[in-house]
Amino acid sequence: MKSEYEVIDNFMDKDDFKNLQSLVMGNDVPWYFTKNINTSPGYDPNSNQSYLTHHIFNPRLDYVYSTLYKDFYVFLKLLGMKSIIRAKLNLYMRTDKIEEHNSHTDSSFEHKGCVFSFNTCDGYTKLEDGTKIDSVANRALIFDASKSHSSTSTTNAKGRFNVNFNYF
Repeated sequence: MKSEYEVIDNFMDKDDFKNLQSLVMGNDVPWYFTKNINTSPGYDPNSNQSYLTHHIFNPRLDYVYSTLYKDFYVFLKLLGMKSIIRAKLNLYMRTDKIEEHNSHTDSSFEHKGCVFSFNTCDGYTKLEDGTKIDSVANRALIFDASKSHSSTSTTNAKGRFNVNFNYF
């Protein structure tokens, strides 16, 4: 089965990108340790796989949005969002070998997902058909996030930085 997805390189204006990249990869994001990357079927509770996150918008949590929310408005227009479900920054730390995380879905209902990369590294997003989309700075991957996909660590950068949007 072939996944439907779109990859857009140079997704945003160079200046907008550099400003967001400096913010995300600088010292101003309060990162939070998340001990499990996901708990989908096949998850190993003894796994050491973990990552850092910063929720920009998530109505399922006790707070609605981050103070950084306004910095990500540019995505609303670029993605043509009508309604946002969730927005979350991810920082997957460097590992000695690429760790491919369990496949998961972001929600059970059909909706759009966007994984936007802030840096180029050997990490990737793997879609349900096995297609691997490399992490390339200023690249957006748009797909149905109700379909199975997985993330990875990186071996050739200090971390893999991206933002994940779920939206209509």
